[in-house]
Amino acid sequence: MTDNTQQFASDNYSGICPEAWAAMAQANQGHERAYGEDQWTARASDHFRRLFETDCEVYFAFNGTAANSLALSQLCQSYHSVICSETAHVETDECGAPEFFSNGSKLLTARTENGKLTPATIREIALKRQDIHYPKPRVVTLTQATEIGSVYRPEELKAISATCRELGLNLHMDGARFANACAFLGCSPAELTWKAGIDVLCFGGTKNGMAVGEAILFFNKDLAEDFDYRCKQAGQLASKMRFLSAPWVGLLENDAWMKYARHANHCARLLAELVSDIPGVSLMFPVEANGVFLQLSEPAIEALRARDWRFYTFIGAGGARFMCSWDTEEARVRELAADIRSVMQG
Repeated sequence: MTDNTQQFASDNYSGICPEAWAAMAQANQGHERAYGEDQWTARASDHFRRLFETDCEVYFAFNGTAANSLALSQLCQSYHSVICSETAHVETDECGAPEFFSNGSKLLTARTENGKLTPATIREIALKRQDIHYPKPRVVTLTQATEIGSVYRPEELKAISATCRELGLNLHMDGARFANACAFLGCSPAELTWKAGIDVLCFGGTKNGMAVGEAILFFNKDLAEDFDYRCKQAGQLASKMRFLSAPWVGLLENDAWMKYARHANHCARLLAELVSDIPGVSLMFPVEANGVFLQLSEPAIEALRARDWRFYTFIGAGGARFMCSWDTEEARVRELAADIRSVMQG
């Protein structure tokens, strides 16, 4: 028996937004050249260049793990290391893919403040050891928005970038929820990337209304040399590439990507507001993107699951994460909030 009710475990639960679906249907008319030589891939790439206000190299991958891993492997050699947050997706949820695709580059985890790396923590790891017996730091990777929903401000990114330049480190951004960060800050994509010193961005589409597909944008074009060969070798060069790139045209051409990010963020704020006065419920982190992290009692968590609510509880005892999506209905948010109130009141 299937359950099609909206859930809050992950924004990956959601379907395909109408704009992406329509673009795929249009791309399905007739024949097109294969392996990215089609008009849809060209159009999507041009949309990205206009959106980011710069001439960048654009590539498409099937998912975020592939995008992050290939981008990081492009930026370092096997004897290098990548500095990341202790909660970074590349560290906790990608099954060693960054190390695999880089032929062994080591991930070095750094302390965070509110889920974010700082110049000080980056410097601490980068300068910890500089002898030949230790993997040489070469890349810093940031997550925007972070795994706990916090968002890097432009000034924070610029400070990190300055530290990276000083230490000879490339700067990569895992933007699985980059759209939500832009929506929260009201900043342009350019202000949160290359204008702040980001070399490479993996822009997430799956969590923003697409079926599959992430875009890899090299703002430092010199770093993209032969990246197409790396994608091919890794099985990421889609023969019918238009079905990865066409949904991006649908998302980008009329700013649907921003509309949906704003909506998801709004639903997260609504949930936080609706439960803010419930005794025993507390926000674990500020709500800045589309996730709400709540401290609940263990009996309440069990009771919510008994009422068929799905959510993740990997933040520690009593910690629960609720993710809102591009299509989350306000009525469903209110149902969840009401049930949280009910189970917390016994």
